[in-house]
Amino acid sequence: MTSEATSAQTSAEGPAERSAKTGGDGGESLRRVAVASFIGTAIEFYDFYCYGTAAALVLNQAFFPTLDPVNATLASFSTYAVAFAARPLGSVLFGHFGDRVGRKSVLVVSLLLMGLSTACVGLLPGYGTWGIWAPVVLTLLRFLQGIGLGGEWGGAALLAVEHAPRSRRGLYAAFPQLGPSVGFFAATGVFWLLSSVLDDAAFRSWGWRVPFLVSFLLVGVGLFVRLKISETPVFTKVRDAQEAARVPVVDVLRTHPRELLLAAGGMIVAYGLFYTATTYCLAYATGTLGIARSTMLGLSLVACLFLAAGTWLAATRSDAAGRRRLILAGSVLAAGWGLVLFPLLDTAQPVLIALGVGGALFCMGVVYGPMGAYLPELFSTRVRYSGASLAYNLGGVLGGAVAPLVATRLQSAFGSASVGWYLSAMAVLSLLCVLALPETRARELT
Repeated sequence: MTSEATSAQTSAEGPAERSAKTGGDGGESLRRVAVASFIGTAIEFYDFYCYGTAAALVLNQAFFPTLDPVNATLASFSTYAVAFAARPLGSVLFGHFGDRVGRKSVLVVSLLLMGLSTACVGLLPGYGTWGIWAPVVLTLLRFLQGIGLGGEWGGAALLAVEHAPRSRRGLYAAFPQLGPSVGFFAATGVFWLLSSVLDDAAFRSWGWRVPFLVSFLLVGVGLFVRLKISETPVFTKVRDAQEAARVPVVDVLRTHPRELLLAAGGMIVAYGLFYTATTYCLAYATGTLGIARSTMLGLSLVACLFLAAGTWLAATRSDAAGRRRLILAGSVLAAGWGLVLFPLLDTAQPVLIALGVGGALFCMGVVYGPMGAYLPELFSTRVRYSGASLAYNLGGVLGGAVAPLVATRLQSAFGSASVGWYLSAMAVLSLLCVLALPETRARELT
C-alpha cells in the first residue's frame, strides 16, 4: 500500500479505530473503559435487583403486614414499580447534564445516588416500628433508586460505544450489557446464601437487610474505578466545538421522535421477560407452588447463566450479523417461549423450572445484548445520552414496571397460562417496533 493510501485510510478512521490498532495507551484505555462500564452497571443493577428480590420475598410482610397476602404482594410490587416511573425522569435529568457537561461526571453522581439509596433501605425500620411512615420512606428510597438507574445505563453504554472502533462497538457494548446479569447473579446469590444459613425468623427479621447494606462497600469500589476513566472522544469533539444541545430532551423530541418511541417499544419485551421470569416467578413459585425459597433462589442463579450467555452471544455477533436482525430473532424466540414458561413452572420440578426461567432469560439476553450499541447508534452525539437513556427507560415503564402487577392479577383471575400469553404479546409488540427501525451497525457516530 502506498504512503498516500495509508494516510488516507488513517485519516478516514476515527480516533477509537486508530487507538485500537496501535495499542499502547489507546488499547489500555479501551480495556479500562470496558471494565469501568461493566463494574458500574453491575453494581447499580445489583442494587436495583436486591429490591426486586426482597419485594418478592419479604417486603410485603415487613412493610404491609395489615393487608391480606394478595394485596400485600401487590403493594410490595407497587413500591417496586415506582422506580420504573422514576427512571425516565432520571434519563431526562442525567441525560441533560450528560449531553452538556460530559458522560463521566454524570455517571459518578448516578452511582452515588443509586448506592446510597439502596443502602438506606437496609437501615429503614419496618411497619412495626415506624407505622405508615415506613412504606412511605421505602417508596421514596425506591424512587431515588429509579432516578439513579435512569441515568446509569445510557452513560455506561455511551462510554463503551463512543470509545470503541466502529467495527467492534457491539463487542465493547457487551460489557455494560453484562452488568445486569452479574448484578442479578450477585443479588440473588447473597439472598440465596442468607436463606440457606438463616432460619426463616432471622431472615425476615434482619437477614434480608444485609444485601442492601453491602451497597456501602460497592459504592466505594465503583467510584474508585469510574474516577480513573476519561471522557469519550466523540463527546469531547462536540463540546470543544460548542455544539452541545441547550435542552437535549427537547431536541430529542424534535429531531428523533420516531426513533425514541419505536426504540422504547423494542425494549418492552426485554423488560417484560426479565421481571416476569425473575421477580414475579420467584413470588409465584414460592407463594403459589410452595417451592422452598432457597431452592428457587438457587434455580434463579442457574437461570442467570442463560441470560449472560444470550447477552454476550448476541452483543458480540451483532458486529457481523447486525443489531436489528438479532433483536428480531430474540423477539421471535420470546413470543414462543412465553407460551412454554408457565407450563414448565407448573410442573414444580426444579430442573424444568430452571429450564423455563433460563430459556426466558436467554431470549431476553438475545434482545438485550445488541441494544447496548443499537440504541446509542440511533441518536446523534448532541442528544445521544438523553435519547438512548429515555428510550431504554420508557421501555422499562411499559415492560418492567407493570409486568409483575399485571402477572399477579392475570394469574389470580385466569390462571398462569394467561401470563404466558401476556409475555408473548409484549414480544410481538417489540418485534413490530424494531421492524420499523433501520440497521445501524455501519453508522458513523456524528
